Amino acid sequence: MVSEFCHVLDSFSLLQHIDKATHVLGHSLDLILSYGIFIDKLNIEDASFSDHMPIVFDITLSNPMCTVKTPGRFSRYINSHTAIQFSEMFKKTAFSTADRLPSNPDELISLFHSSCSDILNSVAPLKYRRPKLTSQQWLDEPTRSFRQACRKAERRWKKDHLTVSFDIFKNALLTYQAAAKKARTKHFSDIINKNSHRPQILFGTINSIINPHVSPDADASTDICEKFLKFFTEKIENIRSQFNPSPSDITPGCSGATVIFNTFKQASLEELREIVSHMKPTSSPHDVVPSHIIKDTFDTVGPSIQNIINSCLVSGTVPSCFKHAVVQPLLKKHNLDAKCLKNYRPISKLPFIFKVMEKVVLSQLQPFLDLNEISEPLQSGFKTLHSTETALLKVTNDLLLTLDSGENAILVLLDLSAAFDTVDHNTLLTRLEQWVGIKGTALDWFSSYLKHRTFSVSISQFFSSTAPVSYGVPQGSILGPVLFGLYMLPLGNIIRKHNISFHLYADDSQLYLPLKSKDSLQPLLDCLDDIKGWMATNFLQLNSNKTEVMIFGPPKSKHTLVSNLDNLEPFVKSHARNLGVILDSELCLDKQICAAVKNCFYQLRVIAKIKPFLSPKDLEKIIHAFITSRLDYCNSLYIGLPQSLLNRLQMAQNAAARLLTGTKKHDHITPVLASLHWLPVNFRIQFKVLLIVFKALNGQAPSYISDLIHPHQAPRSLRSSGNALLHVPRSRLKRKGDRAFAVAAPRLWNQLPLDIKKAPSILVFKSRLKTHLFTLSFPAS
Repeated sequence: MVSEFCHVLDSFSLLQHIDKATHVLGHSLDLILSYGIFIDKLNIEDASFSDHMPIVFDITLSNPMCTVKTPGRFSRYINSHTAIQFSEMFKKTAFSTADRLPSNPDELISLFHSSCSDILNSVAPLKYRRPKLTSQQWLDEPTRSFRQACRKAERRWKKDHLTVSFDIFKNALLTYQAAAKKARTKHFSDIINKNSHRPQILFGTINSIINPHVSPDADASTDICEKFLKFFTEKIENIRSQFNPSPSDITPGCSGATVIFNTFKQASLEELREIVSHMKPTSSPHDVVPSHIIKDTFDTVGPSIQNIINSCLVSGTVPSCFKHAVVQPLLKKHNLDAKCLKNYRPISKLPFIFKVMEKVVLSQLQPFLDLNEISEPLQSGFKTLHSTETALLKVTNDLLLTLDSGENAILVLLDLSAAFDTVDHNTLLTRLEQWVGIKGTALDWFSSYLKHRTFSVSISQFFSSTAPVSYGVPQGSILGPVLFGLYMLPLGNIIRKHNISFHLYADDSQLYLPLKSKDSLQPLLDCLDDIKGWMATNFLQLNSNKTEVMIFGPPKSKHTLVSNLDNLEPFVKSHARNLGVILDSELCLDKQICAAVKNCFYQLRVIAKIKPFLSPKDLEKIIHAFITSRLDYCNSLYIGLPQSLLNRLQMAQNAAARLLTGTKKHDHITPVLASLHWLPVNFRIQFKVLLIVFKALNGQAPSYISDLIHPHQAPRSLRSSGNALLHVPRSRLKRKGDRAFAVAAPRLWNQLPLDIKKAPSILVFKSRLKTHLFTLSFPAS
């Protein structure tokens, strides 16, 4: 009972402040619970007029409203006519005559930028804009005129105190309030529709409106930018200085590339149009032409961009202006000290046309890598069909089967410090040539892409000086993650040499293996030594502060194993966050579910503030983006968990349904869920598991997931032979083996009707499966 009560408090982010008896008989019957309020000077007085002791405390309230002087900035006023005017004037530039254009990429892009700059200065000149004290983005011109009329009527009534003036004021006020509500509703609806498939952007936008906080731009200056520039540069230099400046590139298992990638094909105009239309309209502060202008006028500027990109691909060079990144510091969490530089994450912004060129290169490189299987099969980062969920599903499956067999298991989580920023360019180019087979002009292009890069720091309208970037793959780029994955190719061979199970996700590494005795730890320790050695020769630094070790098994044997871990013993944890999921030593996911429920209720409190301005349709979209997405994150790991744990997740879904429909607290929730056509949490988990099975059977899942399930092989011909059954491995323990994906997934699959298993496409499968599970969830509906 106490444990459940603590879980409820944690789910609602409530703090309990009483740690002493509040009753004369020594009981703690009276509690002080708080949320978002600072409780100070709490004292429990002697009982006088009752057997309950009075509790006295102070509450400190803060006024979040403050006036912040934000510096003004120069910007262009761009409206719906700007793109049309820009397009018409661009047709008259030098780019309209292809035979007069320079062949050098740097000269070509320079001419393009100067032409576009002249046009923009004509159709949308830069103007200095002072910041507004209050930002009311929903306030449109009609609503503004109603507010002005309302204030005018109010001043008149206060002046003459006539009844007729009061009636005019009252009518004007009602008109303004109705218009304001309509404008707010439209504003939020536009935000939701524009970012309905991007929950992170949607949450950031809406949260900035609901909970505005002081912007770091308020203290912006050139000196601050210079401090960030120095900090970011010295951080990488300090890491690099710890390694040998002449690393060896000798790695196990490298027999040389057997295929060659020499040149890039020139991009067609249709290919570029497809790429640009699907790209996000993100820009760098140094972009001469805003990205949305390029998207709107592509029919006019497209041939010029095609000429620039093809010139780069043919010559094997990248213009210097494309190799400059503008870094904007972003506070990692809003509650961190804004004056501490290490609490900021550098966000790099690159030119839009450069990212278009990266997309062209990737569209040719990725098929080459896939066709020749040049990738680490157990690397799930930045790969199609792969995700954090598939990675964790594989790892937890192996751990659960190990525990089900009666053995202990150990999991080691390794993390790198600024891994993308310390990559050695020469080592990466050698790896591209020897391991991947990139040569000739293509290799020259990658060499130009990596070398002689620069960056500067920008806050508000202030900029730092420029500093060179001598190491790392370009942050914020399209190709950066792919190149990092190729840089890490030898690591898998090193781990396999020791017969250690592993999984990689970008720069996060997971090593795990069964444990039977003290001797079985030696391969792991030897493997870690080899990994550290390889990391050092490749300028990668293991982050010891984030290295974590978990041991799974009975408590008695775990204690013995911990004492035999040597240097790893200080890193042993009872729980650890792994790719966004909190794993515990029992693999019961109790802390993960508590964290998910706590986050959901926080989001519900935020959503409740804007509910009056949202239509039911938009409110449901918000709930799916903020609540359902959190309930569904890696929920395939929850299969087979006790119903008592799943009930906590169901409590969050029920609260979301009540908020959406206005259902009272004590009203029955099942009819509400049925009317919304929402599957309960338990069936959502089954839906996810079965969807992964369908993808695995149809080549739409990672190979390491497909390898976990196998068709049922009947010893003789039976009537069930045509039912598309899967083999269900034997297991011993309900809370261990039965929860493993290799066991639970086939068991669920075999219970499905044949028409669902034989669905011709994934869309048909999802539709039929939801209908089937909905019928099971609400039999009377």
